[in-house]
Amino acid sequence: MVLVVLVLVAVLGLLGTVHWYVWRRLVRDLTAPGGAARRVGTAVAVALPLLSVGALVSGRAGAPFVVEQVLAWPGFLWLAVLLYVTLALVVTEPLRPLLRRLLARRAEAPAEVPVPVATVAAPDPAPDLAPESAAAEAPALAPAVPDLSRRLFVNRIVSGSAAAVALGTVGYGTYGVLRGPRVKRVTVPLAKLPRGAHGYRIAVVSDIHLGPILGRAHTQRIVDTINATQPDLVAVVGDLVDGSVANLGPAAEPLARLKARDGAFFVTGNHEYFSGADAWVDHVRELGLHPLRNARVEIGAGFDLAGVDDVAGEREGRGPDFGKALGDRDRSRTAVLLAHQPVVIDDAVRHGVDLQLSGHTHGGQLWPGNLVAELANPTVAGLERYGDTQLYVSRGAGAWGPPVRVGAPSDITVVELASRQA
Repeated sequence: MVLVVLVLVAVLGLLGTVHWYVWRRLVRDLTAPGGAARRVGTAVAVALPLLSVGALVSGRAGAPFVVEQVLAWPGFLWLAVLLYVTLALVVTEPLRPLLRRLLARRAEAPAEVPVPVATVAAPDPAPDLAPESAAAEAPALAPAVPDLSRRLFVNRIVSGSAAAVALGTVGYGTYGVLRGPRVKRVTVPLAKLPRGAHGYRIAVVSDIHLGPILGRAHTQRIVDTINATQPDLVAVVGDLVDGSVANLGPAAEPLARLKARDGAFFVTGNHEYFSGADAWVDHVRELGLHPLRNARVEIGAGFDLAGVDDVAGEREGRGPDFGKALGDRDRSRTAVLLAHQPVVIDDAVRHGVDLQLSGHTHGGQLWPGNLVAELANPTVAGLERYGDTQLYVSRGAGAWGPPVRVGAPSDITVVELASRQA
């Protein structure tokens, strides 16, 4: 308990420091003390993190769904903006003193006054002027730019550029999510796959994350994209939702229109266990999907399809049971496993699985999140081999938290199985 409190205090302290830094660079350094602009900027700097906290905790706190929806857009988007504006400001910090020195040198450099070519003429009988009078009549040199004005100018250029880059990055990343996932195609050769199953196509979709931001239209885009690939089988590999059936049941209804010769199958992800896993399993079954809860089915093309519950279900006594799903099978047959988290790959290897299909990582979702994801997952995205088992990890079709992806575009993957006997 003490460790949890210390971690929480450290996280809150870090967030407070980051917000203070952003406020300093984007508000204090660019506005006059006591002015309206500073008051407004400070109010926004306080409101945005409060909205973010509200977006993060409202669902778990049981707030009405409409409240979740109101908080989600500004609260979650601010988290993405905060990440990239902080990175941009930190990266551009060295530019501030360099630009100030450059401007100071230009201000101190003597102006070059062109000297006209004089012609010989009779002396003007005008009386001599006193030095004071001459100085008065000479054009005054432009005063050097004060250091305070120079600093403000540099701050506005650098901070404004950093903010523009951050907003542009988040805007493009949001467009990528709302546009919907693109189709990837991957061929996976399997040694034991019979010739009759050569070219069998599995449409893999994970991490749809229906919630207060991504709703029914998002599901429909995914269904249309999958159906257009004409797969033999659809695998929904967990994290379908972030909310209850009562709130999100209608958003999931387009899944009933998935079309595949051998049907659509579903396994739970960790977010299902935050949202009522049993209720969601029942609901997807009503929509025509086949839940695989530590179970296995024989696919007519000539391989076994198995699925295990997510490791998050262990808290409810419903975690992955590889013995139940794979223990008594004929190991001469190819086995394809649906498991939400890549971390169970070692169990898959021990049970002779030929191909594991997973999601969970989002490919990092927000760069440099991929570096963090690599610390917790054996594979963050793509196809890799572990002994005799191959693991494919999808980046997912939706987004958790900020509806933004940077450096990790969403995808639906058509995995085409290839027989070495073909």
